[in-house]
Amino acid sequence: MHFTAPECAVTVRVFSKRFSCTARSARLARRVTVATLDRWEVAREIRDRAEAVVAELATNAAVHAWVRGRGFRVALQWDTTRGLLLLEVTDARGDRALPRTATSTDERHTEAESESGRGLLMVAAHADRWGVRSQPPSGKTVWVELDTAGL
Repeated sequence: MHFTAPECAVTVRVFSKRFSCTARSARLARRVTVATLDRWEVAREIRDRAEAVVAELATNAAVHAWVRGRGFRVALQWDTTRGLLLLEVTDARGDRALPRTATSTDERHTEAESESGRGLLMVAAHADRWGVRSQPPSGKTVWVELDTAGL
């Protein structure tokens, strides 16, 4: 007898890559993200939003979270069944205060006037949801969700 396994559609695509903490690596992280999302045939609108988010978060990781001998990681996960693209940038600097998501208009206004931190406002503008979590023993991960259903 000959049995063939039924083919299953791929519903979750995953990509992860570690980069060194340099400006060149931050640019490379952005380009690799775009190439991966193009290969996965993600809608252009979502790809453009993801590109902006990864560019900002990778630059932050390379510039502000630099630790000798340690880099940052970019991870992408696209769940086509749920219609959700998850972007994560993990760095080695968990010793600094975790970035906060602005929850009120006053906080957003104050952050917009500060010398730094405006990039996270841009991340928030592109994200459907986002946040930060500790990455023990040291480090943090900034995650962003983009809804892809219907696009």
